Amino acid sequence: MTEVAVATTGPSNEKHSYEQLIQTGPLSRLFRPIIPKLAICSTLSAFGAAAGLLPYIAIAEIGRAALSAPNLSHAAITVWVWVGIGVAGAIARLILLFASSRLGHYADAQLLHDIRGKLIAHLAVLPIGWFRASGSGAIKKVMTDDLEAMHQIIAHALGEIIGATTAIVVGLAYLAWVDWRMALVVAATLLLLYVAYRVAMRSMTTHMARLFETEQKVSAASVEYADGITVVKTFGTGGRILKRFNDAVRENSAAMSAWFGETRYSSAFARILSSEMTLLGVVAASGLWMVQHDMLAMADLLPFLVVGIGLPTAVSPAIQGSQGLRKGRMAAGNVEAILKRDGLPEARQPRLPSAFDIEFSGVSFSYDGCNNVIEDLSAVCRPGTVTALVGPSGAGKSTLANLVPRFHDVTKGAIRIGGIDIRSIPNSTLLSSMSLVFQDVILLRDTVLENIRVARPQAGVDEVMVAAKAARIHDVIERMPQGYDTYLGDGAGLSGGERQRLTIARAILSGAPIVILDEATSALDPDSETAVQEALAELARGKTVLVIAHRLHTIRSADQILVLQSGRLVEQGDHDQLVAKGGIYARMWLAQEKGAAQ
Repeated sequence: MTEVAVATTGPSNEKHSYEQLIQTGPLSRLFRPIIPKLAICSTLSAFGAAAGLLPYIAIAEIGRAALSAPNLSHAAITVWVWVGIGVAGAIARLILLFASSRLGHYADAQLLHDIRGKLIAHLAVLPIGWFRASGSGAIKKVMTDDLEAMHQIIAHALGEIIGATTAIVVGLAYLAWVDWRMALVVAATLLLLYVAYRVAMRSMTTHMARLFETEQKVSAASVEYADGITVVKTFGTGGRILKRFNDAVRENSAAMSAWFGETRYSSAFARILSSEMTLLGVVAASGLWMVQHDMLAMADLLPFLVVGIGLPTAVSPAIQGSQGLRKGRMAAGNVEAILKRDGLPEARQPRLPSAFDIEFSGVSFSYDGCNNVIEDLSAVCRPGTVTALVGPSGAGKSTLANLVPRFHDVTKGAIRIGGIDIRSIPNSTLLSSMSLVFQDVILLRDTVLENIRVARPQAGVDEVMVAAKAARIHDVIERMPQGYDTYLGDGAGLSGGERQRLTIARAILSGAPIVILDEATSALDPDSETAVQEALAELARGKTVLVIAHRLHTIRSADQILVLQSGRLVEQGDHDQLVAKGGIYARMWLAQEKGAAQ
């Protein structure tokens, strides 16, 4: 077997001091490019929050001056000084918070643009088999929900946390300057509020992980439900698609209910403590008691009534920001999990095939690393010949065909094209050497012309028409409202056979020397099947053809037939040889002939 050397890269160990703000892990690694901007945003948010307290401190100090001074004229200078300080603080707060928000959104746009670019680039090199296993719902969640959670951190949560923390620290420092004993009363109330929130959120990470998992299931089920809405409407609510969707929604609701049920009392207590009225009652009672015992001047109680009772309102944004930070960490973990997933490795010394025969050499494959779906299979598909894969359901036919374009890599053995291990062939070259026609037709939301030309974007209109004629779809296109310029959308009323022939035209236009057909006619009516078979014959002319067939009469003239059972090659030969042998193929042929005669 050809030895394949694969280039690998290791993760960087670089650290940054600002990671202390968002902690080490996926979030800090993803945020590393914008950490300088976040540091500036956080500094602006801190100064903005401090400036935002100045108007309230000014009001308290004006009140103290008015109550303490023997007459108003004596306090006038002090009053006007504090008026100026309050106005300056309000203006500074607006400017600083605007600058912080603006810079934060710029950083957000930069980072999410970079992450989306990395995700798209990395998704392009992941094995196609991974997409089939993971489903589009999981990818949609990462590309939308998880990136939105990271947006909330950059543009909102970090500023809220730092601003709220600064406001509390500055506020308590000012109150301690006025009277340290009353400041302790306020601090103790805020500490009790913090403890209550921590108790309420004690299981937040666990519940959020469960919610994220159920949301991913809902997302995947939603995509599946939308794709299968015709089936759901036709067969009612008993279908498995709708059941999976309902089960996912119920699981998500149960996860949310479990979280709410556990925290309903502790959350209610925390909300009571966070009310301004609660702290007003505590401050008023404590302050008046101290005034009665000559421990506090009435004028000095005013700052606690003006500034102190507003501090709990800063706790809620800090708590919400910390929740957003937790969500962001989990979202960043999901994003990094995809970015760290191994793509198809490229060979360090790539080789290009000069011939296009396909050789399976002792091929074994397992999805889970334990149970082989393909077991020690060897065969050769010659150029200019048709090789058919047949066998009962679950025999491994589609899996074997998917190994040729490297939707997955073989677990053991090798697949060679022109004598070269496909792992030594650049992925783009490998795929461009193949025309893949599947039973499930995928059409782009674009014109007929572009749907065909996606196989070779530089192809001219005349070349597209030649391919369409060869695929027996030209006349159908000509009858469409705008011909080749007709926008397909979800198919534009094309039948299954017409959609299939459109993809065959795409494959013919590519001119690839290898053709892989995965039960391309199994779901068609006889008339459509005849047209598609003619198109396939045109596509396969002079190519190395590998076809998966369910209807055995469609591959009766194949040059060789490989019969698979439980992942093993159990019979091999042409139709007449296999029928004469009287084995599995002969029994399958006889069963289909009897079924057709009834």
